[in-house]
Amino acid sequence: MSTQPTQLLTRQEYLAQERVSEIRHEYFAGEIFAMVGASRNHNQITLNIAAILHAQLKDRPCLAFVNDMRVRVDQTGLYTYPDLSVTCEEPVFEDDHSDTLLNPQVIVEVLSESTEKYDRGAKFQNYRKLDSLCEYVLVSQEKPLVERFVRQDSGQWLLTATETLDATVLLEAVRCNLPMAEIYAKVLVTG
Repeated sequence: MSTQPTQLLTRQEYLAQERVSEIRHEYFAGEIFAMVGASRNHNQITLNIAAILHAQLKDRPCLAFVNDMRVRVDQTGLYTYPDLSVTCEEPVFEDDHSDTLLNPQVIVEVLSESTEKYDRGAKFQNYRKLDSLCEYVLVSQEKPLVERFVRQDSGQWLLTATETLDATVLLEAVRCNLPMAEIYAKVLVTG
């Protein structure tokens, strides 16, 4: 029995294929990986955070994008779809399609059982290579818990965890406040 080697795609082949695909794919080192659907909680949390950001950024020269805006980590070649990304800088896109952001300042990922290890590990390792990235936010969909990693001047990342519904998470890079009660509004949580 023989196995066929995986055919690796170039970035250009990936983008051409992705732009006509009905499902989203991550791309890394020539391989593509299909993105799976999200749960009710995942969708509600993403919508809640997007609504909060929209309200606070609408009169400012900032842009917030939800999960269909692709982000490229130039240094590693990763193309991925964060749940939310924000920039208050002039957005830089890969090309004229304006569907691949290169300079997010904040990235938010809503954790799921199938992606949590990746979001905390390899994905965060890739994201840390983005010179523009100041804050990386992980949001639990199982219980009230928001973990905010902030890049320090030394290049290290400082973690702050927020676990109560009466607290507020400050996104310093884009000057936005995320009230925990609003993040978790209409979300079925255990804690």
